[in-house]
Amino acid sequence: MKPPVRQGIVAIPQMGRDKGRLCVVLYEMDADFVWITDGRTHPVDHPKKKRRKHLMTVGYELPEIISLYEQKVLKDSDVRKALIAIAEACPNGAKGGRNFCPKMMSSKSKERS
Repeated sequence: MKPPVRQGIVAIPQMGRDKGRLCVVLYEMDADFVWITDGRTHPVDHPKKKRRKHLMTVGYELPEIISLYEQKVLKDSDVRKALIAIAEACPNGAKGGRNFCPKMMSSKSKERS
């Protein structure tokens, strides 16, 4: 059973144009929808509304990001740094042979391409 999609969880959208990019759940809207941010395409001040069923959790939680968000001092750079650190810690080929950190928007991943 996969972990529930809740506030502070790092996830990867499985549908839409942001498919495959790491993001963090900022806010739970209702039983079906959450608001996500990645600090770049979907900034903190304009998060993306996403269906829970279209998100795959990766097993990381960022309570410090949520605490900054609730204090209204969260910056896009804070989100980007946290997600880049997680992407670098993700082992390629984990989770049954699936690479669950495929498209991180760090400058390092652009240089490798």
